[in-house]
Amino acid sequence: MVEPAGPATADAFARAVLIGLRQPQKVIPARFFYDEAGSALFEAITQLPEYYPTRTEAAILADCAAAIAAAVGPGRAVIEYGSGSSAKTPLLLRPLAAAAYVPVDISGEFLNQSAAALAVQFPHLPILPVVADFTRPFALPAQVAARPRLGFFPGSTIGNLAPGAAIDLLRGFASLLGPESWLVIGFDLAPGAGKSVATLEAAYDDAAGVTAAFNRNLLHRINRELAGTVRVDDFAHRAVWNAALGRIEMHLVARRDTQFTAAGQNFRLAAGETIHTENSHKWTPAEIRLMAHASGWTPAHAWTDNADRFTVQLWRHHDGALQP
Repeated sequence: MVEPAGPATADAFARAVLIGLRQPQKVIPARFFYDEAGSALFEAITQLPEYYPTRTEAAILADCAAAIAAAVGPGRAVIEYGSGSSAKTPLLLRPLAAAAYVPVDISGEFLNQSAAALAVQFPHLPILPVVADFTRPFALPAQVAARPRLGFFPGSTIGNLAPGAAIDLLRGFASLLGPESWLVIGFDLAPGAGKSVATLEAAYDDAAGVTAAFNRNLLHRINRELAGTVRVDDFAHRAVWNAALGRIEMHLVARRDTQFTAAGQNFRLAAGETIHTENSHKWTPAEIRLMAHASGWTPAHAWTDNADRFTVQLWRHHDGALQP
C-alpha cells in the first residue's frame, strides 16, 4: 500500500539560484539536480559502465542484507534518505520484516512513481513517501511515530557534503531516528590500491555524455522554472579530482562570455568562469569512523567489495551518545 507524497516547495530552487549566482564562485547546490528530468538522468547514470558505485553497493547489500536484518531485528520503520528510484531498497526490505517504509526525496513526482512501483513488490507493506529536502528539518509520518527505526542512506550521498556539514546531517539523522535506532549507510572510498583517480573521474564524466546532460539539466531547469534565458550550449561539463580536499568536483564552465536572466535578474559569466554544482567526497576508513563517532553513531559492522572501492556500514545510535 502506498500513500502519495505532498507537493514540494518551489521557492527553494529560486532562492538558491539567485543567491548562488551572486557569489564570487558561483554555485548551485547539488540537491537541485533532482527534478523529474534530473532524477531520470541520474538513474541512467547508475546504469553506465563507468559508474561503479551503484552496482558495487548493490552487490554488497545483496551479500550483507541478511546480516543487517539479524542485527537490527524485525518490525522497524525504514526511512530512506534521498530514495530516488528505490532500486536498492528491495535488497534491504526483503529480509527485514519491516513495519513501514518511508522514502524521502526532493522530487515529488518521481518519488510517488517509485513508491507506487515498490508497492507492487511489497503489497502488504505501508509505504509513506515524504517530499522533503532531507538536509533540512522535516517530520516523519504519524504512522511511524511509535516504531523503532532504521535509516537507509545509500549511494555515498553523504559525499555531497563537506565533512562538517556531513557530521551535522548525521547528527540530524540520529535525532530524527531516535535512541536505539540504526543506520545503513554507503561510502565511496578514496582512491587507493583498488581504485585509480582515472577510474574515479570517468565515473563522473562518462563517454556517452549522460553525466554532462545531468549537470546541464540545472540550466534547463532555470529556463523551465525561473523564466530563464540561459544558452545551455554556452556551458561545458567538467569533473575533476581535487586531491587536497579529497573530492570530485563538478562544474559548469562558460565556453565563452555569456549573460542571461533568471527570475527577472541578470547574470554574466566570463569565458572560463564556472558554476560549481557538486562535490562528491571520498573517504578513508579512518575518516568514516571519526565521522560516525563525532555524529553520535557507533559503527557496528562494515562490508567492502573485493577491490576496496566502496563500503556499506551499519551504525547504531544510543541515547545520549552525541559528541560535542
